[in-house]
Amino acid sequence: MEAINAIGRRKAAVARVYLSDGKGKITVNGRDYKEYFGAETLQYVITQPLVLLNVAEKYDVVVNLEGGGVKGQAEALRLGITRALVKVDEENKKILRTNGFITRDPREVERKKPGRPKARKRFQFSKR
Repeated sequence: MEAINAIGRRKAAVARVYLSDGKGKITVNGRDYKEYFGAETLQYVITQPLVLLNVAEKYDVVVNLEGGGVKGQAEALRLGITRALVKVDEENKKILRTNGFITRDPREVERKKPGRPKARKRFQFSKR
């Protein structure tokens, strides 16, 4: 199998995922994912789709990650891996959908409006 590529996005983070046959190595921007994502919760988030389908030791994953913060990057990577696994085998889609990995979280930061300190917050108002 040649490398299958997919894109995952979350907030400002973009993950370009390349999935190929291998021994379960996950490389993020040239580093091991455990080194890149220090927190164990984020490491867990990334491996969720692979563990769910029992293919964690079957594929190597190479990822280019950019933008956003660590949590957004981890979730973008999870979506990218999920989409790549669906491309490998369409049967995986049903299981991944029931666990909520297929759905792209559309929430983005709202832009700041003119005449306001933030997107919705207003300056303090005093009637005096």
